Amino acid sequence: RPGSEFAWQGESTPRPDVASATHREWRAYLYEHDNVADWVEERWQHRSGCRVYLVVERHTVSNEIRSVDLL
Repeated sequence: RPGSEFAWQGESTPRPDVASATHREWRAYLYEHDNVADWVEERWQHRSGCRVYLVVERHTVSNEIRSVDLL
């Protein structure tokens, strides 16, 4: 499928607990990302089709995809 059909939704990291997370934990979750030159696990949405959410393991330098799973 063409890449234009998909929308990046962010790194696949656990969301902090809404009831107990501090402001610092929320800021880190929302804005502080590792930006590594390696394999990362990300969330993507097939926005121009079935609108399903996917967990994609992608290399940030080569854009090679190693695995894709439904979220």
